[in-house]
Order: sequence, then structure tokens, then C-alpha cells
Amino acid sequence: MKTMPRVWARRVVITGLGVVSPIGTGHQAFWQALLAGTSGAGRITRFDTTDFTTQIAAEVKDFDPSLYMDKKEAKRMDRFAQYAVAAASLALQDAGMAVTPANAEQIGVYVGAGIGGMETLENQFAVLRDKGPAKISPFFVPMMLGNMAAGQIAILLGPKGPSSDTVTACASGAQAVGDAARLIERGDCEVMLAGGAECAITPLALAGFCAARALSTRNDSPATASRPFDKERDGFVMGEGAGVLVLESLDHALARGANIYAEVRGYAATNDAYHITSPDPEVRGTVKCMQLALADANLAASDVDYVNAHGTSTDQNDRFETRAIKEVFGEHAYNLAISSTKSMIGHLLGAAGAVELIATALAIKEGMVHATINYASPDPDCDLDYVPEGARKLSVRAALKNSFGFGGHNCSIVLAKYEGN
Repeated sequence: MKTMPRVWARRVVITGLGVVSPIGTGHQAFWQALLAGTSGAGRITRFDTTDFTTQIAAEVKDFDPSLYMDKKEAKRMDRFAQYAVAAASLALQDAGMAVTPANAEQIGVYVGAGIGGMETLENQFAVLRDKGPAKISPFFVPMMLGNMAAGQIAILLGPKGPSSDTVTACASGAQAVGDAARLIERGDCEVMLAGGAECAITPLALAGFCAARALSTRNDSPATASRPFDKERDGFVMGEGAGVLVLESLDHALARGANIYAEVRGYAATNDAYHITSPDPEVRGTVKCMQLALADANLAASDVDYVNAHGTSTDQNDRFETRAIKEVFGEHAYNLAISSTKSMIGHLLGAAGAVELIATALAIKEGMVHATINYASPDPDCDLDYVPEGARKLSVRAALKNSFGFGGHNCSIVLAKYEGN
């Protein structure tokens, strides 16, 4: 396969992790819950779901925005932006880094959101309907905009470098990380806060996914509803939260003695050009994406030990992703450990890829891979090793992370163990 040569030589490493998730806030709580096989799914608590076919989701619990920002500022943000600011604050703290006037212009923010301020949109529409236009909040539009995750991080924490909101549906968070790494590679900045945020567990969004028959209807057993690659899977479970990673040029990280979780070795993005929601059954786009990411990393398929799958718990996605992994890795596919973080946290939509990249980086750093929980009934079309029996000790040299989104968007990122050379 012919590939374009790498133009830039600067290496990029991950030095900080920040998570707000349905199973814990902070990367340590998140990681311990993953290793324990904890499900974050439950009955929806924010609104009455009596008339909905799906009444479950993976909500963030006990989140207090005042721990990360002024209460007045929090009231002027949609919840997805609050999650983003919290995750970015935690990531900077974990990295042992402060944004100062001296370094602000060398620190950027790329944080994606697939939907943005859905909660604000629905609330303000209700105000318009019930009370008229004079009662609409002057903060309505800036609270709703998807770029406000990145915008509020910059405003409250101070980075003045490149800033953007990647919007590629459920590939948004991962693609934001990949695009951010490219900026560091070519010398546009030294540090990027990169990731995704989402808070779309709302009546309208839930109704839309119910109408599309995309969601699990296991309302009587929320904890077992998300079951990627299992024969009895019946749809995904909505989740919410944010994941932000601190990316640095290797030289910058070494100069300040930073803790390095993993190295970003390869990144690729493609499009199926097939359908607005369905993946291409011929898996050409996903296969190409994985192949390009491996080529970008200058790694052979046999160098990869772990795949953190997109793994949504929907019929087509899990079958087609399995098929694509087999095509890319050949017989080595059966040697891979493959797990779906969504089995525990649900599908965080635009935040999914970033939060799952954090799980992937921790797998490399800690030498452990988490399970795919609820895998009980083998599917002949999904016959790889999905780590169903519990967390597993595994020395991970390199890992591949897949994220796919409506509109045919594909993103694959290769992380590798930093060997100190």
C-alpha cells in the first residue's frame, strides 16, 4: 500500500488526562471503575420517560460545576461546556501544568462536540412557547453553540493558541485529538488541550434516537443493556461527559520532566461516502482508515496488541467493525485484545472517542486492558477476543482506537508505549 511520507518529525506525547464520566470524575476514579467492570447505566432521572420506548441512559452523577468554575459562570454555560471545563482543569492538574501569560500562546484547545447545547436549546424553546420571545435568555445562543466547549476552556483557563470545535458526530472527540496532534507535529504550538464533550440526554434527543430505533430498550436491566459484540445486543445506551487530554511535543514534555502516558504515533480520518447513519457493509472506509493510521505510525499490524473498539452495541456497527478489524489485521486479529468502553459508560456521542482514548492511554501505561462487560452470548459474526471475562493484565506496545460517526466519518488513532528514546 502506497502512503504519503510524514512531512513533520516532531513527536507528540500524552501527559495529562481529565475525565467526567458516568462511572466517575477524574481519570483515577474512571480507570478503577473500568477495571472493576462498573456500569454507569440506570433509569433516566432528569425528566419523565413514561412515554419513551427507552427509559435508560448513563448519566453523570453528583457533578458539581462550582468545583471548577464560578457559580455565575456556570449558569451561563450549557452542561456540556461545564463538563469540558472540568475535564480540561483536571487534565492540566494531572499534567502538572499551569497556563501563564508566558506560555498561553503556545497552548491551544481542540474540543469537539457532536451536538452541543441541546439542553439549552430545548429549555429555551419551552420558554419561547410558554412565555414568548421577550423572555428568551440573552445567553441562549452562546450557551447552545458547540464551539463553546473550547471557547469556555480558553476563557476560563487562559490558552491563547489554536482553538477549534471538531464536529464529526460520534468521531468528534477522537478526531479533535488527532487534529490537535498534527498542530504540535508541525510546530504550530507546544501543547494542546484536546478531546470532546457532550450532554444530550434530553427529551428531544432521546425521542430522536428512539424514533431511529438505535437505542436499547432493556429498561428493566439498565446495567446489562449495553452489550457490544454480544448476540443479544439491541442498541446503544446514551451516555454523557467529557474527556480532555494534554498533548505535548516530546521535547517540551521532557524539558519539564512530565509524566508520559503514551505517545500519539498515528492518525487517520476517512469517510465511507455511503449513508447518513449506516456504515458501509463493505467496510472499505473503516479498513482504509485503520490502514492509514498504522502506516502513519510506521507500524505493522502485528505490532498492535490492543484495540479499543468503537463498539456501540448496535447490530451493524459491531458486525462491520469486527469484519474491518479482520481485514486489516488478518490472522493477527485473533491475537488482539479488543474491548468496548461503551459497555460501561454508554455512548458519549461526540465525547466518546476522547474518553475512550483516555482508557486506551491508561491501558498502555498500566499494562491492563478493561473488559467488555455483558458479553454473554457469542455472535458468530463477532468472534474475536473482546475480553469478556474481566480486566486483563497485558503489556501493550501499541494500541488502535476506532471512532466512527453518522455521515460516514471514520477516525483511527494509534497510541504506543513511550520507550524513552
